[in-house]
Amino acid sequence: MCTCHISDDAVPFWTPGKHRRCKHQQTEKREIISHECDRTSSQFRTKLTNNSLGCNHIAACYSRIALVVVASAKVAAKENFRRLLRTVETLSDLGPEITAERDFARTAQTMLSALMHAAAAQEGVLFVLIEKPSMLSSIAAQGFALIPEPSIIPLLPRHVHSLSSTQGSVLLAKSSYDTFLSANGNVAPELFRCVAPLRVGGKLVGAVALGRREGDSAYEEEELQSLDLLCHYVALAVQNHALTQTLAQRVAENLRLMASLHGFYDNALEAFAAAIDVKHVNIHGHSLRVGRYAAAIGDAMGMDTNEVAALRSAGYLHDIGKVAVDKRLFGKPSTLDPEEFQEMADHTTVGHQIVTGVQFPWPRIPEIVRWHHERADGSGYPDGLLNEDVPMQVRIVGLADTFDAMTSPRPYRDQISLGSTLTEIVRITPQKFDPAAVQALLVQLRRDAVGSNRAPFLENSAGHLAAPDIDHLAAMLQHKASNGRVYLT
Repeated sequence: MCTCHISDDAVPFWTPGKHRRCKHQQTEKREIISHECDRTSSQFRTKLTNNSLGCNHIAACYSRIALVVVASAKVAAKENFRRLLRTVETLSDLGPEITAERDFARTAQTMLSALMHAAAAQEGVLFVLIEKPSMLSSIAAQGFALIPEPSIIPLLPRHVHSLSSTQGSVLLAKSSYDTFLSANGNVAPELFRCVAPLRVGGKLVGAVALGRREGDSAYEEEELQSLDLLCHYVALAVQNHALTQTLAQRVAENLRLMASLHGFYDNALEAFAAAIDVKHVNIHGHSLRVGRYAAAIGDAMGMDTNEVAALRSAGYLHDIGKVAVDKRLFGKPSTLDPEEFQEMADHTTVGHQIVTGVQFPWPRIPEIVRWHHERADGSGYPDGLLNEDVPMQVRIVGLADTFDAMTSPRPYRDQISLGSTLTEIVRITPQKFDPAAVQALLVQLRRDAVGSNRAPFLENSAGHLAAPDIDHLAAMLQHKASNGRVYLT
């Protein structure tokens, strides 16, 4: 035991209470404490180093994982971008095809090919909706070995509702076939793996049904999104076709009704024309012939069927005012005196009064009845109109009336030959008659001469004038119409 002097202030920090020690003991304890601190510090640094190495390893693993994820995301983004580009490219190619004016069956095949390409499908059918009764009817099919043409799938109201309300394309399974498609048609719904409704403004207009996919794999979400994008434009094309078909059907129905109506009018007006011409034997058949001549002239001038029908009907009725003319005047063998001429001329205004109150399908009949004796130089009656004031239909009927009157016998003269009649008509054209109408008259007569008319223009008059003679008259007419000008070519 050390007997050295003990310092009062030498109290170690690890000793409880104030227990005094000698200087040697204090030094020994300090050395022990310093050694322990050094050892502990060394162990701590070793553990810290080991822990740092572990953390670095984990960080490296996370970095590699992050790189893989980023790389995968970039690959997916590139694939999505390529798919988007393919979709846009398909849309750009599909646009001109949809708007092209051609047979819709070809357009439907093109649209179906684009839809199948977007979804990588090997089989597909493009349907249109028929509303009454509700059914899907195929307009294009590809890839299926055996499928009816057309394929028909009847739809119940619940099927229409499901197809109208679903959002985008639907993958089909055993549990969902009956939700969207009926099994009562001539094609089994089980052939299809996916159905994409075609809607415009929420209204169902058709559907696209896809079968097996390349490699018989399932359809992916990204491909179905591309399919839905294309379906929007295909739906517009299908609806436009349906509207066009409906319009065409309605036009056809209206044309059939008009044809039957025109047939009814023709039959009724022919009978009426025969009644008009019963006044005297010399004018029997005059109104019927004027109607046929006027219609043929209008046809040679390129008028449509409705205008031709109007000319025929107007020709039948042009002399309706003669029902009020004294029968004696029709058989008078000499020239009419001024009073008799005026009574005869009044048939135009009387006829106008008769037909004005009748609702004809052709609104120009009243003016044709009134003005068919007007002439281009204003010398006609009852209103003394000039050529530019007289509608073309009136000019045509006026020419047809004059032509028949000249080629028919009258009590005061014999029948004028066809050649003399045409020569006189060409001579007073364009002062009296319209050159285009006279040219059309010559065209029809030339068709008679060469035998190319389906129906003869003149009854029992074929061959009365040779084609070269008609050509000579046509050349004279052209010379007069051009005021003698010669054009060098």
